[in-house]
Amino acid sequence: MASSRPIPKEKGLDHTLALLEEGYQFIPERRSELQSDIFQTRILGQKAICIAGEEAAALFYDEQLFTRKGAAPKHVQKTLFGENAIQTLDGEEHKQRKRMFLSMMTPGRLDELASITRRQWQEKVPEWEQRDEIVLLHEAEEIMCRIACEWAGVPVTEPEVKQRAIDFGLMIDTFAAVGSRYREGKRARTRSEKWIEKIIKQIRAKKLHPPENTAAYIIAWHRELNGKLLSDRMAAIELINILRPIVAIGRFVTFGALALHDYPKAREKVKEDEKNYSQMFVQEVRRFYPFGPFTGARVREDFEWRGYPFKKGTLVILDIYGTNHHPDLWENPDAFQPERFEDWKESPFSFIPQGGGDHYMGHRCAGEWVTVLVMKESLEFLTRDIAYEVPEQDLTYDMGRIPAVPASRFVMNNVRAASR
Repeated sequence: MASSRPIPKEKGLDHTLALLEEGYQFIPERRSELQSDIFQTRILGQKAICIAGEEAAALFYDEQLFTRKGAAPKHVQKTLFGENAIQTLDGEEHKQRKRMFLSMMTPGRLDELASITRRQWQEKVPEWEQRDEIVLLHEAEEIMCRIACEWAGVPVTEPEVKQRAIDFGLMIDTFAAVGSRYREGKRARTRSEKWIEKIIKQIRAKKLHPPENTAAYIIAWHRELNGKLLSDRMAAIELINILRPIVAIGRFVTFGALALHDYPKAREKVKEDEKNYSQMFVQEVRRFYPFGPFTGARVREDFEWRGYPFKKGTLVILDIYGTNHHPDLWENPDAFQPERFEDWKESPFSFIPQGGGDHYMGHRCAGEWVTVLVMKESLEFLTRDIAYEVPEQDLTYDMGRIPAVPASRFVMNNVRAASR
């Protein structure tokens, strides 16, 4: 019987600091150096196998081979996901929770989301016309917070909406941070969980009555495989897992605005939207710009893949950003070309900005449809409903910072309603 071949190994004792410094480029740089889409490194004192590419993604999302339990660091759970949330579940438990989320994504509810999104953007125009400048990321996160709460059936008062948006933004911005920035994200998570847990309790006490097709109602009354309701805290965590990802779309919208600015010909095409060009543009924004860097899982039982040994319990990290820029999968991967999606043959493992695999059975994000829809509505608003100027500013983004964002957060001035 042939023996396993060794996995290419990065030299050195531990590479956690390099990961923190290099961010999105950590795995692609080593793949390039080692001329391999699989290599072994050490992160936080433990062995980790890094993989990239379509076949690697298909492997990674095979639940017979990998488990999410014990893979997401507590560091990330205490800011981004919430502890023991859906992202950490496996098997039937994960599928049951996933069905809960997918039940909210009906065509009627998505149409309603599109309508809410259009209205929330348009309602901001009179205010912006009175201001010298606006910072798009901050405005987008607040608008996304309003959209998320309205669509999910979560009451939020006008005086508190800015703080709620800031807290969701901090949870997103600090999950890979260290020191005071990370502690700020943890405090934002604590405040948000207390707020939403109070709402869950009010719903269960019949003091609040959100519509039955909203996330607030569905999650408050969801029963697990054992027939029991989620605890108040877990229901709050999962409701935040509806709200927070919608707020995170504000970052995609900011990168979308950057693309509209950098590629003026594409901007005109988004505005005209022939052949559903806005859909192609949105997908290219999601592929091209840095959003999710990578994701992890642990090996269930010993197995071999392409002759490489995977030992039980080993941490395996899938390169999301690198797969979306893989030269074997994408022609001119470092060029911004929305037209590449015109005749794109959809694969659940080559284009993975929000995870791979099947929406119903696997770990692909249930909110991916929401992301695309809200981005389309938002970028169409920026091209059709308003006119604005982009003053000189620092629009570069640091690939070592996770999550990446334009340094200036995209400043706009002389904002006004577009003449039609």
